[in-house]
Amino acid sequence: MGYEVDAHGVSIVVSARVHVYIPACSHVVIRTVTLLSQKGGSGKTTLSINLAIAGALHDKSVVIIDLEPQQSTARWARLRQRDNPVIVSGHGPNVADLVKRTKAGGADLVIIGTAPKSENAALAAAKLADVAVIPSQPSSLDLDAIADSVNIVHLAKKPAFFVLSNCRSSSTLADEAADPLSDYGLPIAPVRVATRHTLVCEGACRGLGVFCVLK
Repeated sequence: MGYEVDAHGVSIVVSARVHVYIPACSHVVIRTVTLLSQKGGSGKTTLSINLAIAGALHDKSVVIIDLEPQQSTARWARLRQRDNPVIVSGHGPNVADLVKRTKAGGADLVIIGTAPKSENAALAAAKLADVAVIPSQPSSLDLDAIADSVNIVHLAKKPAFFVLSNCRSSSTLADEAADPLSDYGLPIAPVRVATRHTLVCEGACRGLGVFCVLK
């Protein structure tokens, strides 16, 4: 397992089956990452939690701003019983103020988790990001819905890339999904998030991330 969080990006290799990658951008300092998908179940919460844990393990002050109504991240944080990362509940109209306040309070990394079917709030969150991450499962339903998320990042005029999530090593679906995604002209993360196996489930149930379960 290896992971690194610095001023230029987040690069994580958890295990042979669990990978997360945010490429470094030489022209931008990444302090705010928006997880963006207009379809539910894409893996935004899983990525948000584990990116935040990676930052916390590197002694970074991390804040997750959760815009999803079901507040899954807040429930996870209550199980965690630790001060880092901090979870803040928000909604579209106040997300800019929340980001400003968290940075003023000394946050090193701000992760915004957006809700599905929330174009206005998602656009506001994307405009605040240094980079937007668009997770997608390699299914036809997810791929058909990806255009809405791509349109949002284009309107926001921010760098973005795709992450394929919930990928099975025994299936070719992830390889097949790369072709239609490449048509959008955005980078695709070279590593994929594996099917949410017992490590992810165990971590979520204990307020942990996969890094903590593997330690």
